[in-house]
Amino acid sequence: MIYFDYNATAPVMREAREAWLHVTEKLGGNPSSMHQFGAKAAIALADAREKLADLLGCHPLDIIWTSGATEANNMVLHHFARKLGATGEVWVSAIEHPCVFDSAQHYFGRRAKLIPVTRDGVIDLDWFTAELADTRPGLVAVMAANNETGVIQPWRELCAICHQYQVPFFTDAVQFIGKLPLKGLGECDYVSGAAHKFGGPRGVGFLKVPHRSVITPLLHGGKQEGGRRAGTENVALIAAMMAALEVREKQIARGEHVLRGIWRDNFEREFLRALPSTTLVGAHSPRLWNTVSALMPDGDRKLQWVVRLDKAGFAVSTGSACTTGKEEPSHVLSAMGFKAAHAVRSVRFSAGWETTEADWDALLKGLAKVNGELHHAKS
Repeated sequence: MIYFDYNATAPVMREAREAWLHVTEKLGGNPSSMHQFGAKAAIALADAREKLADLLGCHPLDIIWTSGATEANNMVLHHFARKLGATGEVWVSAIEHPCVFDSAQHYFGRRAKLIPVTRDGVIDLDWFTAELADTRPGLVAVMAANNETGVIQPWRELCAICHQYQVPFFTDAVQFIGKLPLKGLGECDYVSGAAHKFGGPRGVGFLKVPHRSVITPLLHGGKQEGGRRAGTENVALIAAMMAALEVREKQIARGEHVLRGIWRDNFEREFLRALPSTTLVGAHSPRLWNTVSALMPDGDRKLQWVVRLDKAGFAVSTGSACTTGKEEPSHVLSAMGFKAAHAVRSVRFSAGWETTEADWDALLKGLAKVNGELHHAKS
């Protein structure tokens, strides 16, 4: 089986497993305890915080450890719901992950204003700058890169514009981190990340916040993380996350992602030749080097392709893993202007650092084989 669903989750890498095992065996104390075991765990926790802050370009006290990005994202919206009161408005992009999109709807209802995107899946900067010149929301939330299409959002520009108007800016960087350089993300007021997207373990992530400001805790019952997030920190998972992230940052610094982007581009070119009625989503926008979102040929439902490719030895997906099972079309594709009849044909192929050029070639052959089977079934 060849895995092409890295945007859903990535297999845990060796360095992360080794870091987890080392901390579990050698540093088993609670980092809040006053004895030597606790002190050693606290030092490891502080070291991890400093490393992440250095990569992001922020202060170590900006970092709050969480159970993952879903908790981190909910924490931001929860905080601003309390801070802004009954009349405050937040703006979120129309293509946000459900844990931002649904959280905004839950806390703000109609006061959650959607930022439109272009047909190519990029935030409409003209709309944004014009609207922000007239109205000041309490928060702007735009992801760094989309989980379904891989389209990279202009988070640097958005952050600069928001700061010009003194509006807090929040970016869910889950899909961006571990694929492109982190440096500069620390300029954003709020940033979330999750380890399992880049080879770390599930169940751990972080939220970057302005440490000089007060944030309303989502969880209560302890004074961990400076009183901002209750619960004993899982030092082993945090160490494993940082081990994986440091490896990925070194690979990015060496430019290893560039060659992988070429493999993806070559696959897309041959893919369109083999199945010319396919549409590549966001193909004209800057995208993550690992992601291909395709509307498969007319008349074929996406689940047919996923099931048949699975039988052929390829693990692919229909889009966001968090919306699997929903019958309605992807809200991301709807926001991009695709009709429901087209959106239901979407299939996502997402590679990882371990994916080879031969894997992409094998996927192409698998797609051609499945396409032949579907045509034969119709005849």
